[in-house]
Amino acid sequence: MLRHRTTLALACLAVAGPAAAYDGWHLEHAATIPGKASGWDYVSFDAKNHHVFLGHRKEGLQVYDPGTMTVVKTIAGTAEASSNGAVIIPEFDLGLSNDEDGTLIPFTLSTLEARPAVKAGQDLDTSHYDPASRKLVLNMGAGPDGTDLVLLDVPSLKEVGRLKVPSRKVEGADSDGRSGFFLAAQDLDELYRIDVAAGQVTATFDTAPSCGRPTAVAVDAKDDRVIVSCRGHDAIKPSLSVFDGATGRVVYSAEIGGGTDSVIYDAPAHRIFSANGVSANLSVFAQDGPDIYRPVETLGTRAGMRTMAMDAATQTIYAVTAEGTADAGKKILTAVSPFYANTVFPDSFTVLTFGTR
Repeated sequence: MLRHRTTLALACLAVAGPAAAYDGWHLEHAATIPGKASGWDYVSFDAKNHHVFLGHRKEGLQVYDPGTMTVVKTIAGTAEASSNGAVIIPEFDLGLSNDEDGTLIPFTLSTLEARPAVKAGQDLDTSHYDPASRKLVLNMGAGPDGTDLVLLDVPSLKEVGRLKVPSRKVEGADSDGRSGFFLAAQDLDELYRIDVAAGQVTATFDTAPSCGRPTAVAVDAKDDRVIVSCRGHDAIKPSLSVFDGATGRVVYSAEIGGGTDSVIYDAPAHRIFSANGVSANLSVFAQDGPDIYRPVETLGTRAGMRTMAMDAATQTIYAVTAEGTADAGKKILTAVSPFYANTVFPDSFTVLTFGTR
């Protein structure tokens, strides 16, 4: 009888084993924000003041309060400038709206009061802060021979240099907090390692064939690993790929959903998240070592949910999407999807809150 019970217990443990890896991410709240039909881009989170910043373009940089699930303010001037989102620099109590008209609009994180705009060029997608050099790297609009990366001193926001890269479609970037700054070149299937202090590219890594059209970047500074979510193209499927930051060696790659535009690395929890807007899912991976990764789960979300930010203290993810349609009479970004929405419906912009509790 004892042997039978022991065998049964072991069998139960074997069945229960895989379930232990399941985090149980789920949608906790969906808050619709009233407004006109407008596109959107990046989401960022200010942990100290507990604000989520939404780059809602023609609606402006909207400040979302997770406690009341409402927009409590729009940063002055950002609707007219068409905000793509904000970069948050808590050490200087500084936020910066990245605007499609080529300006940066600085504001104080603690008061949400805006300061005069800084003109950087004719077109601005986003910017990235490098804490090691205390410089801001701006992704400007591309020219025929590549893209100018404008380097600004922080907090003065004075231009201190420019760096030309051959890519005409630079995307996500992240810093290792020391000397390395990694930038995705989506059109060339390349990853640049940049010394921002010196203003030069120190290495160019080919990302294909594991990673086609690299898009979003997050750095594991402790292990010198660069995590990239890739949209894929031709025979290369969308993937999450991890590279050795010193050599460019691919240490892991796995398929994800289509239309990725955001990746999060949660170092304390050893988790990686990729938002995939075309496939409407959120891919979750575990990091079991510098070169050991595994898929944990893939959560169904909503079409168009491609950008997000995390409150690591509460293990909460904030993301955005809106209801839309692909109007065949207008230009469609077929490089993303033949059915990629180009028309957004009014009063459908929604903040999605995900957790595991």
